[in-house]
Amino acid sequence: MSPKLLFAVAFATFLGAFLLPTVVMKVYAADSNTVSSTVVTDKAPPTASAPSVVVNNSDICKSGAAASIQTQVLGVATGITITDENCERIKLARSLYGMGMKVAAVSTLCRDHRVFDAMWMSGTPCPFMGKIGNEAKTAWESNLDIMPDESEIRVREQDRQEEIALAKADKEKQAKIAKAKRERELKKIKPKKRPVDNEGTKHMWFKPIGAILMLLLI
Repeated sequence: MSPKLLFAVAFATFLGAFLLPTVVMKVYAADSNTVSSTVVTDKAPPTASAPSVVVNNSDICKSGAAASIQTQVLGVATGITITDENCERIKLARSLYGMGMKVAAVSTLCRDHRVFDAMWMSGTPCPFMGKIGNEAKTAWESNLDIMPDESEIRVREQDRQEEIALAKADKEKQAKIAKAKRERELKKIKPKKRPVDNEGTKHMWFKPIGAILMLLLI
């Protein structure tokens, strides 16, 4: 065997012994390598925040209110102002009283059913169209629909007037029944007309005629 051939065999053996395992390992590693990764994504929508409603002027009798709601799809936030009618009524009455309009100030407060009932129970009913005292009370009793809706006096007066109306209707009904009864009784005892006696009328003329004939003969 020539030296060149031996060198070639030795070189091929060297390549087979050292290079082939490295190539096989790289191929196996490329086939069996698995890359796993986890991507975390925040899917929750941002939270709806209620707006802040600030009322700086305390003389307007208003207060702020806000609310919000959040779902997985939609979020809603809103804010409103609420009017305090009782606060407005007190401030208006105070302003009228300060200008000397005392009756108007009392009338303003009387639109509250609590003040109206208290004034009525104390014997000083609320003013009515410029009337005060007993005149105002009589006017209120004739106009119950103008009284405050939640007034206990209004309910009581309505019940009293309904009872009076029912009693009046009952009396009228009883009067009609009594009248009809009297008419029936009068019809029963009414005397019957006597028939005219024509024969008696004829005989009534005989006596005067006979007397006249006797005088003529004498």
